[in-house]
Amino acid sequence: MSAFQNVSIPYGGYWSTPFAKWQGSFANLHSMRFAAHVAKAELARRKIPATVFDHAIFGTTTPQRSAFYGLPWLMTMIGNPNVSGTVVSQACATSARALATVAGDIEQGFGTAALCVAQDRTSNSPVVMYPQPQAQGGAPMVEHWMLDNFSTDPMGGPAMVGTAENCARDWQIGTDEQHEVVLRRWEQYAAAIANDHAFQKRYMTLPFEVPDPQFKKTVATIAGDEGVRASTKEGLAKLKPVMEGGTVTFGGQTHPADGGAAIILTTPEKARGLSKDPNIEISLRSYGQARAKHAYMPAAPVPAARQALDRAGIDLKQIDAVKTHNPFVVNDIVFARETGFDVNKMNNYGCSLIWGHPNGPTGMRLVIEMIEELVERGGGRGLFTGCAAGDTGMAVVVEVKDRRRP
Repeated sequence: MSAFQNVSIPYGGYWSTPFAKWQGSFANLHSMRFAAHVAKAELARRKIPATVFDHAIFGTTTPQRSAFYGLPWLMTMIGNPNVSGTVVSQACATSARALATVAGDIEQGFGTAALCVAQDRTSNSPVVMYPQPQAQGGAPMVEHWMLDNFSTDPMGGPAMVGTAENCARDWQIGTDEQHEVVLRRWEQYAAAIANDHAFQKRYMTLPFEVPDPQFKKTVATIAGDEGVRASTKEGLAKLKPVMEGGTVTFGGQTHPADGGAAIILTTPEKARGLSKDPNIEISLRSYGQARAKHAYMPAAPVPAARQALDRAGIDLKQIDAVKTHNPFVVNDIVFARETGFDVNKMNNYGCSLIWGHPNGPTGMRLVIEMIEELVERGGGRGLFTGCAAGDTGMAVVVEVKDRRRP
């Protein structure tokens, strides 16, 4: 497949909520209604009417009540009852899949202006009962949506941390090396929250007003990402591996979170009219997807990235910014070992290892941060890549051009 030719992102046509810790400030907010609540406010700030969209997609991984009605319900809440669309669920690759799907639709003429929204609430996730009339006493099978899927691989593999241990063993990545990269990631996140969150305020409304579950009034205000506690060299040294005989500590992996993000995708012509600065041109170039061997999830971003770069017709040496969804710091070390990219130069301004993982929207926030990093440097090309359940990976290539600079 060739690169996308006519898919643009208006500069500033994207946003993210802060990410809130497990059972934190967003734990009781219906994720689809929350997505609509935020989208209405963010579109109003940009003076973009909801009626501008003729296409939309919603990415989510954790069901909420009445989610059966999907995207049409979301768009009706936002203020555009005339748009249909798709709900995408591909575990932690949901954002990349949603962006690729919308881009393909625009390229084929199925829409000219699309709202791509991703939102999830890992807190208070459903407990599902599956009928088993033939079971003893007719007792149903019960599944805790998040906890059971974090801990059990239906294909017979280990819990997700076990996939990181497999990679750590084969690439010979010890705990000390992992913790060194963890400390670097904290340095990079510190740059994003410096000067009263100056970098994050380029795409995030802060302080953030937390609504009540009925979305009628504000019940709290948070300054930024909730539940983020900085690691220190001394603190990390005290941590023991999660698995007996392993290398991965709690300091070397992310935490579940709640939150959402959105990106507008459109044609180049419409992007100029929706952009807060039409001199800055942002294009979605390509995507890639791959699957690593069973129980080696952290390795999957490497072939996905290579495929995306190949489709875009560029080399990794031509990439100016790399962002990864890194539920384990092992992900980044494997990527660096396999590609030669400097592990200390990827994930400037933050990553999911630090600010948490609400599943569906994680990748979208990373793409947004990557765009802003490219804008800050005056343009360039960016690569997002990340892993997902099922030992899969997806990647997206974005290009930014700033006409104000030579």
